[in-house]
Amino acid sequence: MSVIKNVIKVWNDETRKFIVDDGVLVFFLIVPFLYPLLYMYLYGREVVREVPVVVVDDSHSALSREFIRNVDASPDVAIIDHCGDIETAKLQIKNHNAYGVIWIPAEFSRDIAEGRQTQVSIYADMSGLLYYKSLLSACTEVSLDMNKEIKAVRLSGLSDREKEVSVQPIEYDYVPMFNSQNGFATFILPAVLMLLLQQTLVLGISMMAGTERERRRRKHLQLSEHYGSPIDVLTGKGLAYFILYCLVSFYVLCIVPKMFGFNQLWTFVDLALFVVPFLLASIFFAISISSVVRDRESCFLLFVFISVPLLFISGISWPGSSIPTFWKYVSYIFPSTFGINGYVRMTNAGALLPDVKNEYIALWVQTGVYFMTSLLLYIKLYRSQSTPETEEEIVVDLDVEKDD
Repeated sequence: MSVIKNVIKVWNDETRKFIVDDGVLVFFLIVPFLYPLLYMYLYGREVVREVPVVVVDDSHSALSREFIRNVDASPDVAIIDHCGDIETAKLQIKNHNAYGVIWIPAEFSRDIAEGRQTQVSIYADMSGLLYYKSLLSACTEVSLDMNKEIKAVRLSGLSDREKEVSVQPIEYDYVPMFNSQNGFATFILPAVLMLLLQQTLVLGISMMAGTERERRRRKHLQLSEHYGSPIDVLTGKGLAYFILYCLVSFYVLCIVPKMFGFNQLWTFVDLALFVVPFLLASIFFAISISSVVRDRESCFLLFVFISVPLLFISGISWPGSSIPTFWKYVSYIFPSTFGINGYVRMTNAGALLPDVKNEYIALWVQTGVYFMTSLLLYIKLYRSQSTPETEEEIVVDLDVEKDD
């Protein structure tokens, strides 16, 4: 019973500590509440439509005008102007009035009439890859459709069915799996949501650890006999963060995607079972690395900048098979790597818990490893309090005198 009382007391005190700390509350509540809404609002349209494009038509033929009309009729591209030459079109891109150029050469119609292959050149502003994707896909689809019509006209003496087979011997059906709209939000936001949970935990816990050291409260780190053994303290602290982030995770992973109509192909039981080791691994990982934080602000310098690299090496924004071996092993250090891959497969592909078994086991392994590293850290601090004449405590006392 004394163990349970110690754990409850530590949990209660730890909860009070982050409730009265405005900075920690920003990471634990405000950021998880507002950031998903911001991301969902910005990327909620999924795909880029009506990309402004200018045309340089040197052919001035019926076929070139038909090509331009068909491209303009597509949902991806909007023809906003016709330029007399490429240099004028470049100025439109330079001034950000347009994000692409379609150039139709003078011999466009003549080459087709004489049975030669012709070409249409497109130039895209590569500062945004989605502009390039929209322009290329629209022009490709239009060119394929016009190719079939031109071939059909040249086939005489055949029935409509024979012409159809001759024009397109193999009929294909393009079906995007797990992301039917080819949307950017469906592709990247599930990964961002999982990474958000880990990073806010790391920043909040590290800020609390830095605050305690900054105020020279090392003897009040809940490691005295008043709170029981170090394992009681660690369990109580972990419980405080875990209970809070169970609620935060439900909001971030369940409510926000539903508000914006994104994929949710998971079952609640499987998702809950998967999130439990992810949260535990993230909590003990944060407690372990908080040992390197010496003041309240240093956590920003240490951990904020790694968010984007963690997204890259997770294997979501860049194929995992193309990540160098060294960085692949580095990614295994972070719970976000396994959490992102598992959650993306569950929410977009409808994977069940057995389908993400490898990620699930890896998260439990990380939980055990980081629990032990956190426990060793707390045992060390506990012993340093029990023997204040150690070298480490003398250094602390000297620092206090110097500052005073």
